[in-house]
Amino acid sequence: MTKIHELDTPVVLIDLDRVEANLGRAQDYADTHGVKLRPHIKTHKLPQFAKRQMELGAIGITCQKIGEAEVMADAGITDILLPYNILGEPKLKRLLALAKRTSIKVTADSTTTIDGYSRTFAGSGLTLPVLVECDTGGGRVGVQTPEEALTLAKRIAGSEGLRFAGLMTYPAKGMVAQANAWLERATALLREAGLPPEIVSTGGTPDIWHSDENRAATEYRPGTYIYLDRFQVQEGVGSFDDCALTVLATVVSRPTDTRAILDTGSKALTSDTLGLQGFGRIVEYPDAAIVSLSEEHGIVDLRHSQAKPQVGEMVRIIPNHVCPVSNLFDEVAFVRGDDVIDTVPVAARGKVT
Repeated sequence: MTKIHELDTPVVLIDLDRVEANLGRAQDYADTHGVKLRPHIKTHKLPQFAKRQMELGAIGITCQKIGEAEVMADAGITDILLPYNILGEPKLKRLLALAKRTSIKVTADSTTTIDGYSRTFAGSGLTLPVLVECDTGGGRVGVQTPEEALTLAKRIAGSEGLRFAGLMTYPAKGMVAQANAWLERATALLREAGLPPEIVSTGGTPDIWHSDENRAATEYRPGTYIYLDRFQVQEGVGSFDDCALTVLATVVSRPTDTRAILDTGSKALTSDTLGLQGFGRIVEYPDAAIVSLSEEHGIVDLRHSQAKPQVGEMVRIIPNHVCPVSNLFDEVAFVRGDDVIDTVPVAARGKVT
């Protein structure tokens, strides 16, 4: 059996035991608190993990792009939420084709998006479930008020080929109560109008251990919880010992006593900092700091590290943010301990449309 030290670097390692523990811990929490999970596959992009999430009790999955949903449908996943405004005839044609072979729900926050869905599905013999996307404080997309949500819900309900299915939001971390109040107000307005939402979808790994406080929600969409990362550890979701994804790197240079160079730059580690200092945590040298990235080099400051790596040494890096890292590699290595169990393609990698 291949050992980790026999791999060529840089390479992504996925610790299968930690994956299973992370999935089980979240599903157990959800089951205990009556929360339905609809995991976001953008973190792992692997059909085998999507299927495992559903085997453990998830009600379906979330995909951010049609390309991701197509890959998951090809693998036999039958319940997909696509929380993104789908615009343009090429994408709408793909959406219709996808709806012919799997159960898919989408979101909208404008009449333009809704009208495109209706134009595509009218006369197709299919009815597309559409959720209104709501900005409950995250400051990204979504209608700004519960009243606007009601207006769009009426537009959906009155559009040929569509069915109003509910509300969806991606709240800012730490704003569970604010998001819940927003959704409760919108739900009340919808019920008064005779349009009770079947689904109220919210999510976000940073607040996963507060998911039961979303009283207005019917489902929760965590993504990063399967792997965790340096940011999620900072947020208290888990510990470094729970992080299932690491990037195996080689020290390719020690130009000075206080500097090491890794073969992992911005093409292997995300440049996201998410407010953190540096670009990842070196497991074997936690006091070292990855202070900058060029395309193929990671610059490590060793001034505060008593132990120092040598040229040719391999180290593991816990990224700041694992989701972009999954999209940087064609394949990942499944590991247990020092053993490489399998190497698998990242099936939904690069599906940006």
